[in-house]
Amino acid sequence: ASSGRGFAFRRKQKIERQYRRLLKKRREAHSQQDDQFTDTYPEHLKHLYLAEEEKLKQRRRAPDDSVSSEEKLTKAVDGICGYVCLMVLCVSRTCTFSSRSVGTQEKFKNKTSNQKAKEEYEKIKAEHARKKEEAEKRKQQREEAQRLYKKKKMEAFKILSKKTKKGQPNLNLQVEFLLQKIQQNT
Repeated sequence: ASSGRGFAFRRKQKIERQYRRLLKKRREAHSQQDDQFTDTYPEHLKHLYLAEEEKLKQRRRAPDDSVSSEEKLTKAVDGICGYVCLMVLCVSRTCTFSSRSVGTQEKFKNKTSNQKAKEEYEKIKAEHARKKEEAEKRKQQREEAQRLYKKKKMEAFKILSKKTKKGQPNLNLQVEFLLQKIQQNT
């Protein structure tokens, strides 16, 4: 602290670094605005930028009263366009693409790779759900069949395991059970 390099100096250096970073980011953003409609944009958003470029070209071709007002207009439009494009880019990164308007989908009937992938995903998901449902039905049928089989086995066991008062197997019940079984088979 005695040499003048205390917390205030470090804070000053930190603020200067942040300011230089901010200036650098602004310069990068400004240079990126110059080539807004190039192929560097994602494929699924390219058509939006190209459409915006066409609109700008049409506005520039329209005759204007004075050159200075035309320059002002193009500068304003470029600024607004850059802002709109940045907003579209930000929104497209954060939002899902299912929220696109119906109008743009009618305009561009060719599906984007994202839409194709989404449809493929939905098909696979539906197929998995169908298979899962079928497996669940088979499992229930199997469980029901096992339950009925165990019930019959238990009834047969009760009949065959009955004993007389002296503890001997009851042959009359066993013979009746065999007779019922023979009658069911024929």
